[in-house]
Amino acid sequence: MASPRLRQVIAEFPEVRVVHRCFALAPTPDAIVVMFGSKERGKAEILEHWRLANRYDDVPRFRPDLMAARPFDYPYSMPGLRACKAAESIGGQQAHWDLFDRIQYAHLVECRNIADDAVLRDCAVAVGLDVERWEVAYRSPETQAAVDADLARARMLGIAAVPTLVADGTEVITGARPAAHYRAWLRAVLEQRARAGRDER
Repeated sequence: MASPRLRQVIAEFPEVRVVHRCFALAPTPDAIVVMFGSKERGKAEILEHWRLANRYDDVPRFRPDLMAARPFDYPYSMPGLRACKAAESIGGQQAHWDLFDRIQYAHLVECRNIADDAVLRDCAVAVGLDVERWEVAYRSPETQAAVDADLARARMLGIAAVPTLVADGTEVITGARPAAHYRAWLRAVLEQRARAGRDER
């Protein structure tokens, strides 16, 4: 997972403000069928990606064999997107990031069904959110509209990978990278911004 590396790197750049946007390769059950031909094939192929990811993770934590044994279809992403956006409406960007990480842990390590509202509620409790406020936000049309707006923004920017980082609306880096890659990219973005500021003067 890229998130621990990104947390480490972002902590080194206090001048950088992180804004989380929702994006998913398979936001609905139908999307998995469209991408892979069937839910069963989709689950099998995605779990092969998990096995590959374990080779490159700092600490192998994906559990594809456990997920393969689970009786539910591979979870689609829309409920998790709404959950994180609801957290953001309560506690800002940090709450979004904290809940995202907890949902990812439930998904990749615990192999729970993160399309299940009860699982998402457990995750919200685990990160210390006011769960009653979170549930109201999770089910609100405003939260769904905010998710939809993020997805529309992603389409406009041509985003097609997870994770994708965008700086200043134009500078993009995609995929899980070593921390050194993210660090170098951020330095380059900040240097370019500084040069642009000098040129304007």
